[in-house]
Amino acid sequence: MIAVVLATSAAALLAAPAAGLLGHRALKRSRNASAMTIDSRNGIDESGFVRIGGIDQWISVRGEDLANPVVLELHGGPGASTAIFGPRTRSWEKHFTIVRWDMRGTLKTLGRGGADGQGEMTFERIYADAVEVTDHIRTRLGVDKVVLLGHSYGSVFGLRLAREFPERYCAYVGTDQNIHDSGRDDSVHRAFLTRLRATGKHKELAAVQALDADRHRWSARERAMYAKLAATSDPLTLDTMKKVVMGSLWLSPLHSLRELTYFLKGMSFSEQVAAGPSGFDDWADGTGFAIPFFVFQGEKDVLTSPALARRFFDDVQAPVKGFALIDDCSHFAAFRRPERFLELLLAHVRPAVVAPEPAAAAPVRPGSGSAG
Repeated sequence: MIAVVLATSAAALLAAPAAGLLGHRALKRSRNASAMTIDSRNGIDESGFVRIGGIDQWISVRGEDLANPVVLELHGGPGASTAIFGPRTRSWEKHFTIVRWDMRGTLKTLGRGGADGQGEMTFERIYADAVEVTDHIRTRLGVDKVVLLGHSYGSVFGLRLAREFPERYCAYVGTDQNIHDSGRDDSVHRAFLTRLRATGKHKELAAVQALDADRHRWSARERAMYAKLAATSDPLTLDTMKKVVMGSLWLSPLHSLRELTYFLKGMSFSEQVAAGPSGFDDWADGTGFAIPFFVFQGEKDVLTSPALARRFFDDVQAPVKGFALIDDCSHFAAFRRPERFLELLLAHVRPAVVAPEPAAAAPVRPGSGSAG
């Protein structure tokens, strides 16, 4: 979705004076690495490649206390690793054990096997990988269930996993939540056209209007073009991409300069997966969930409609559910305002998955016990 925008931002960075740019990067990365240090007695900080779905895929597990709930993130894109946001989300690891996974075709996993070593690049294959990753984490950490956190395109996987496997997940959290309805709601598209008209982008408007009315017929290139124009037509989304996404990638202590190119290549390489859910209908698939269900959406998200997410949420039946808008955010709301997102996790999600501690028994006074 954002590969072209990020590539443009990367080119601008690399055009700057190399010595000063790299020196600044080295300093900031060093500070970020120090801030990410986990040295608590019951903490965990491990990462590496695990054999998933027949190929080596990169998985990171971080948290300050293994007694905390485990959160498995499903990143968006497709191909947009969330591991780059580690420094921004460091506070999450005080309350949750965060598992981040580079799906096939994404960043470190792509770098490990190359484009020819990614195997089958389909929605169904990655969905099966997600189940395998879930079971790997459950075994590795010795937990029965994990919280499933779907970001953007990852939320498409997340809805289906949460519905199908309640024995594996203790709660579902969607952010930048994608909702599919077989194209019945075209409000996001109409708002996009309005933005193009308002800003005088007549050439771009003509290109979008020339696309086939049936999105199933769009090529991967057409999908990428549409996504790029939709994102760059909104100033808040574009600002977030440049400052939050590209800034996090550039200053991530976990990623080398070479891996910056893997991130961008992964976004383009993974575009072929995006067509998979184009005909999905989330209402038809079912609005009943056997686990707690939460959606935390950017209030100004122009890519994944908060109104559509709210409509679906209102129809959801779940043991516990909660919906919240994150102020002054478009897409990538969890990473633009990570502390607000953490507040929502602590207020709504953690109480739903952590059993309250039993109240202390009142002291028995001498002579107050009953005789047998």
